[in-house]
Amino acid sequence: MNKPGCRAGRRARRKRRKKHEDVSKVTLSHEAQFVLLRRWLKEKGFTSQSLIPVNFHGKWHPPVPPLLALCCFLIAERHRGDASEWSPYINILPKTYTCPVYFSEDIIDLLPRSLQKKATEQKEQFQELYCSSLMFFRSLQPLFTEPTEELFTQDALRWAWCSVNTRTVYMEHDQSEYLSREKDVYALAPYLDLLNHCPNVQVEAGFNKETRRYEVKSVQGCKKFQQVFINYGPHDNHRLLLEYGFVASGNPQSVVYVDLGTLKLCLDEKDKQLTQKLLYLRDNDFLRNLTFGMDGPSWRLMTALRLLSLKPEQYSSWKNVLLGAAVSQDREEWCIHSALKLCNNLTDDNVKALERLSQLKQDANLSRLEQLRVVESLRQEEQRILEHTRVVLQNLWGQ
Repeated sequence: MNKPGCRAGRRARRKRRKKHEDVSKVTLSHEAQFVLLRRWLKEKGFTSQSLIPVNFHGKWHPPVPPLLALCCFLIAERHRGDASEWSPYINILPKTYTCPVYFSEDIIDLLPRSLQKKATEQKEQFQELYCSSLMFFRSLQPLFTEPTEELFTQDALRWAWCSVNTRTVYMEHDQSEYLSREKDVYALAPYLDLLNHCPNVQVEAGFNKETRRYEVKSVQGCKKFQQVFINYGPHDNHRLLLEYGFVASGNPQSVVYVDLGTLKLCLDEKDKQLTQKLLYLRDNDFLRNLTFGMDGPSWRLMTALRLLSLKPEQYSSWKNVLLGAAVSQDREEWCIHSALKLCNNLTDDNVKALERLSQLKQDANLSRLEQLRVVESLRQEEQRILEHTRVVLQNLWGQ
């Protein structure tokens, strides 16, 4: 009567032993830091000998994000070369990109100040992705004859990461049990990704569940023998460069951003309320998206300047000014003069950057030259906007 139970018990014990055998473990008690820890704990009254520090190397790994899975797919298929079913597509992908994640520090320094921070953050985010993925890369070793550290390098991941960021289309997928809970919205679209972006075209794009096709429809239509464009969305040139690695000439969405450091250059340091004013603007979200456009300074920029122009006795007007209240004639003139000063400072910065770009281009290799050219295009577009802004402000000043 007890035999089935005994067999079940033996099976359970064997299963438990096998489970433990699948996990390699290393005792850490002998390591200096743990020896010191035990001595310290003993002095504090902890005497238990039942628990010892052990490093368990199990087979479990957390599920990977969809983006990383797609990156690994591209790296693996590129490694297979002509043996890959995807080789005709892999072969037409760029060998390198002009996204800021590829930029060296001296090229990042040539970006407008408001974009430098975002470019640096992009590089840091990529570095974090790479470091956090190393264990997953090592777990793929059984699939390859070459060492995975030679295959899944930082350069390889950067190439794949940019390929996914710049060339995939948005498409929602069902949740996979093998991937993390992050939303899976990436889809490679061979041939479709050859379409260039144009900010002036209108398209309707998306996956048609009925036809099982990703469809792009032009609102204006396309003429025969003319280039077919797609529109990625209402993105300014900063975002286009950051996410896609290019700049659109004559982009109606583009503006020149005024960062806090540039803003402070035109302010009166003797203003005893300056720190309080800046805190008030920040708390009300008025130190972000301060811009110049083709039609002059933005409403947000002029509103921020109007508050900064107020005298100490006008403290009670702060809230009304942020809501759009007018200021006195002399304060409005101060704002126009300050905006013109900002415009001139940004223009000078552009001129210096363009001169430096011209120098660096002379001895640059092809890859670096492409990066310098895209930054140069951005600076030239911003120079064009600032020239229009100066005319607008000079007209206002003369009224």
